[in-house]
Amino acid sequence: MVFRLDPTNLHFPDPALAEPDGLLAFGGDLSMLRLLRAHMLGIFPWYNDDELISWFAPHQRCVLYPQNIKVSNSMRKFLNKNTFTITTNTVFEKVIKQCANIKRKDGPGTWITKNIQQAYINLNKIGVAKSVEVWQNNKLVGGIYGVVVGDIFCGESMFSKVSNASKAAIIWLCQHGGYRLIDCQVSSPHLHSMGAQLISQKEYMDLIEQYFEDK
Repeated sequence: MVFRLDPTNLHFPDPALAEPDGLLAFGGDLSMLRLLRAHMLGIFPWYNDDELISWFAPHQRCVLYPQNIKVSNSMRKFLNKNTFTITTNTVFEKVIKQCANIKRKDGPGTWITKNIQQAYINLNKIGVAKSVEVWQNNKLVGGIYGVVVGDIFCGESMFSKVSNASKAAIIWLCQHGGYRLIDCQVSSPHLHSMGAQLISQKEYMDLIEQYFEDK
């Protein structure tokens, strides 16, 4: 069942009521309070520039437990060459804009609209949204940004301009980010090859509650 949100009310319907594809609601706004509430409920916005804001709550969540990260021998050798320099939360705006502009195999355009960019930049300013940046020869060649919920890093998008850059960002998050769970939101063969797995919506919500309280 798909709901229409009241722009004057921050209430979200029960995520369990989402459609089979995860679509839960339309409308509302991208205010900081609404975005924070959404992520606490395992909900995220995902829509095109010419559409109403769409809110998704997948019935299965793709997640990566940091201790389960798979680093291939070839990737390990590559990282040992120190080809990349990794930083965190130093150029958040550049990362989100690169994520929006990068060409994707699944077609033209991006769901990271100007409004989405500004909304997450606002979250970054209060320390809730963060980024990991991958540099090569002092140039930004990859990165990932997301929202921190307790001990969970909810990855929103990533980009890579050279081979292995986005992989390096994920590996850094798992090995040095200090998170207990990386929420990848949507499944992909690339993520599964690195150790990601699917869990139920209920399992994910239980982890949000546990990891937020522990924090």
